[in-house]
Amino acid sequence: MERAEGRNQTVILEFILLGSGNGPELQPLLFLLFLDIYIATVAGNSLIIALVVLLVVLVVADHHLHTPMYFFLGNLSCLEICYSSTILPRLLASLLTGDRAVSVPGCIVQLYLFGSLAGTECCLLSVMSYDRYLAICKPLHYAALMNGRLCLQLAAGLWIGGFLFVSIFVFLMSQLTFCGPSEIDHFFCDFRPIIKLSCTDTHMVEITSFMSSSLFTLPPFLLTLASYVCIISSILRIPSTTGRKKAFSTCSSHLIVVTIFYGTLIMVYLVPESDTLGDLNKVFSVFYGVLTPLVNPLIYSLRNKEVKEALRKAFLPFLSFK
Repeated sequence: MERAEGRNQTVILEFILLGSGNGPELQPLLFLLFLDIYIATVAGNSLIIALVVLLVVLVVADHHLHTPMYFFLGNLSCLEICYSSTILPRLLASLLTGDRAVSVPGCIVQLYLFGSLAGTECCLLSVMSYDRYLAICKPLHYAALMNGRLCLQLAAGLWIGGFLFVSIFVFLMSQLTFCGPSEIDHFFCDFRPIIKLSCTDTHMVEITSFMSSSLFTLPPFLLTLASYVCIISSILRIPSTTGRKKAFSTCSSHLIVVTIFYGTLIMVYLVPESDTLGDLNKVFSVFYGVLTPLVNPLIYSLRNKEVKEALRKAFLPFLSFK
């Protein structure tokens, strides 16, 4: 109980989230901003999911959308909807009603869902980059290496692994006792702000958190980076200047997004905390928790010529009938 010295010994049953804006005059503006972001995120990702499902139902002869890349895109879109839904609805409710209280179990559940989905997304993005590496750098072996059975196994492994592994350290979190103060200087229940409020020993929890964060960020990021380095080197060997520019534009957009996503996660969860970084953590959290789910449909799908052509084919029968 060394952490409890000089601290209020009353066990707290709920946290107060302070990071959603202290000025009452800013709350309507923040509410509209985050509401627009959430609607756009859900709409953009739902469009990709609906497109893939619609094409399967209508049996449209579009071989591009039966490739593994679009199977993983469907998984990514589903994940992004779940990912943003763990943060933004609660944030919107607090901005609308002014009620910033969240129970300790509810906070731990939000942390569990957020951590599981973030870890799953890290691995999924690396698998998608590896898929593009095989398609571009090893096209003759692509069908054999990335077959349908492997895609299903990878997707199932990513989802199950993300939720199972994070459950270990969240179980340890649930065993902690929290004392006053009850304020969390963040807009959602993140690990570091919560752990500061514990009045029991957190050494094992912090080690487990660091290990899981390292496992889900560094290896996937290095695999993603290596894949895109190989892809870009192959693109530079394309004789056509126009083809080289188009391919490089798409890959560079992907690389920028995943670098921001992985980079901000690494800064928040792996770099030792300091006063300067503590102030920036909320900004970094907006990047990987709010903006990434918003831009991923645009970067990975809606900018893609094949997807836009498939959209036209999918809705053409309805437009023609009308």
